[in-house]
Amino acid sequence: MKKRIHDIDLFRKYPHEVQNELFQNLINTAKGTEWGKKYGYGDGISVREFQERVPVCTYEELYPYIERVIKGEQNLLWPTKIEWFAKSSGTTNARSKYIPVSPESLEDCHYKGGKDMLSIYVNLYPETKLFTGKGLSIGGSHRPSELNSKVSCGDVSAVIMQNLPIWAEAMRTPPLKVALMDKWEEKIEKMVELTVQENVTSMSGVPTWTYVLLKRILEVTGKSNILEVWPNLELFTHGAVAFGPYRQLFKELIPSDKMNYLEVYNASEGFFGIQDQAGTEDEMLLMLDYGVFYEFIPMDQFEEENPKTLTLDQVELGKNYALVISTNAGLWRYKIGDTVRFTNLSPYRIKISGRTKHFINAFGEEVIVENAEAAITKACDVTGAVITNFTAAPIYMESGKRGGHEWLIEFEKLPDNLKQFSYVLDDTLREVNSDYDAKRQNNIALQEPIVHAAPQGTFINWLREKGKLGGQNKIPRLSNSREYLEEIMLVNNLKPES
Repeated sequence: MKKRIHDIDLFRKYPHEVQNELFQNLINTAKGTEWGKKYGYGDGISVREFQERVPVCTYEELYPYIERVIKGEQNLLWPTKIEWFAKSSGTTNARSKYIPVSPESLEDCHYKGGKDMLSIYVNLYPETKLFTGKGLSIGGSHRPSELNSKVSCGDVSAVIMQNLPIWAEAMRTPPLKVALMDKWEEKIEKMVELTVQENVTSMSGVPTWTYVLLKRILEVTGKSNILEVWPNLELFTHGAVAFGPYRQLFKELIPSDKMNYLEVYNASEGFFGIQDQAGTEDEMLLMLDYGVFYEFIPMDQFEEENPKTLTLDQVELGKNYALVISTNAGLWRYKIGDTVRFTNLSPYRIKISGRTKHFINAFGEEVIVENAEAAITKACDVTGAVITNFTAAPIYMESGKRGGHEWLIEFEKLPDNLKQFSYVLDDTLREVNSDYDAKRQNNIALQEPIVHAAPQGTFINWLREKGKLGGQNKIPRLSNSREYLEEIMLVNNLKPES
């Protein structure tokens, strides 16, 4: 662990050199693949030539190659044999993405990220007792592909767990056969039964689903908080959704000042970031030696046919960028769908600011997920509310109605005053987003937001209806259409505003 901290310090100090060397390794390794031959990787191309020759790709543009790999062809995007695919739900779209997981990406990216997370944590908290107990992790499931029974597809957590070495498997709970069950509600009950008997010192998972498990544990055991079940619990490693809106929820479940929280950026496509400082919320060190070459599209150019991409040495503080990656699994100039904002340039630290497809801009207000989560968090703090999930959509100007935003929020603890909650939500959005503020001036384009307090279980009912319970499935926080909002309300027999 000490040696690895030294390596991390090296890429903190020499980020551009590390990324340039990594780029050349990717190009040299893939030069004999069908993709590498098509774009002249064998010429020993520079980053600039790479950007000129290789188009920025969506999943749909890469899929013809990925489908051929699933069917059994090899050496198309990456030279080593690929037999695993991470099924990426993104949010809850019916169309799943299948992301290739090469032996290199599994070992040098996903596993390396997990080891580095432990190294960074121990470096921050040298008196930790983490290794005296077990780590609880909530995984997804995997199964053979419908296109080829010799390859397996599943949540990235399931792919990682299935391939863990024996020593790592011995340190976690529940057993693999339970962790990878595909029926979510049965899995939860079995996890409760087995894990309450263990000395759990750490947890990792998506806050939403981890909360569901912890709440069920308290219901079954009759305990008032999780520390009565696991007195030595000290760490929750979380990712996939912003933790701000859930922080109070977990503090109530785990009432201890000694409980630590560490955010990681671990996507189906790779492991990208780790919170490397104590007390910083949602800010992560960009990990530069995981076999991932990074580029960034300024969001004002994102919709262009051939957008200009920036390398790490060209980014600026505080600006929103769409993340583009080239990886040691054969994803080339791939638009992952996330947006990030740099909070520090030495070393490079980022915050996930949202998704390229999840925003509200029906009236030029350009509200992104980061804005929404900041506003929800502030409204909860002011009114004493605790939420479990939310989504928002526009109200269109029609039949003489003014435009606005409609929010559906499921509370674990209702606010003291829902009207005040709505006011703080609106006021905070105006503080953090000048475009929203301009549209709200004198209600010119936007009226005050409409906030519905949804009954408990609303979002889980919707996910159950779609067959999307558990795993890495997430609720779309924002949408520029009313599709998600109205579908969720219909499933739950709720009445939308319009």
